[in-house]
Amino acid sequence: MQKCISDSGIKEGFVLVNPMHITAAVIVNDNESGLISDYQRVLEMFVPYKDKYAHNIGEDNAASHIWRQLMGHQVVMPITKGILDLGSWEQIFYCEFDCRRTKKVIVKIIGE
Repeated sequence: MQKCISDSGIKEGFVLVNPMHITAAVIVNDNESGLISDYQRVLEMFVPYKDKYAHNIGEDNAASHIWRQLMGHQVVMPITKGILDLGSWEQIFYCEFDCRRTKKVIVKIIGE
């Protein structure tokens, strides 16, 4: 992400990161393996992937849609002095909940 910001020449502004798909999310959090495992466990506990859902007729990926809603959709982060302004442990993550097709992420950098 920092390379995109540096290449843009924007010094003060915002970056928007959007996964461009309804079964993927972009979040900001700590890159700690235990926390990542906890997310997976909690999502599966509240919305089991193999349960029967009305959406499972056709594609059986209702849980992927619901997980995305629980995790959030996109992030907007500040840029200060040309640097992505993250907290001490913050990182931007792409969360993929249904690997059936090729997807893209859009990055919009806005500022001056």
